[in-house]
Amino acid sequence: MPTYIVRSTLPSLTAPTKQRIAQAITAAHADITGANTFFAQVVFDHAPGDDWFIGGVPVEDATLFVHGHVRSGRTDHQKRMLVERLVRDVAEASGLPTRAIWIYLSEIRPSLMAEFGHVLPEPGEEAAWFDALPEDDRRRLAAIAERARS
Repeated sequence: MPTYIVRSTLPSLTAPTKQRIAQAITAAHADITGANTFFAQVVFDHAPGDDWFIGGVPVEDATLFVHGHVRSGRTDHQKRMLVERLVRDVAEASGLPTRAIWIYLSEIRPSLMAEFGHVLPEPGEEAAWFDALPEDDRRRLAAIAERARS
C-alpha cells in the first residue's frame, strides 16, 4: 500500500545497505499503521550531486530523501510517529546522521490506488480485503509476508 522512493546522492549504497533501509522502512510502516508488510514497496534511485540542489546549489553532503506515497486515513499522530521513526531508523540503517535524512509523506485516497491488481481498502479494512481476494492472490501475498519474516 505504501510506496517509498529512496533517492540518494550516494552512488555507493550497497545491496546490504539498501536491504537494511528497506527493512527499516517496512517495519516502521507496518508497526505504526498496522498494515501487513507485503504491502510496503521500497524503490531506490540515485541522483548525483550535480542533479540535486538545495538552496540553488548542488548538494555536497550525503543525503537520503525518502518520499512515501501512503493511503490517507491515518491520524496526524500516526503520521508524525511514522515520520519520526523513519528519520531515526533510516539514519541507523544507512549509517548517516539524521540531518542527512529527509522524509516526505504524500497521502492518496485508497480508492485511487491498486496493488496486486486490486483497488486498495480503507485503513483498518485490510483483513476483509485480504479475505476477499482470489485464493491464488492470497497465497502469493502470504508467501511474500513469510519471505520477509525469514
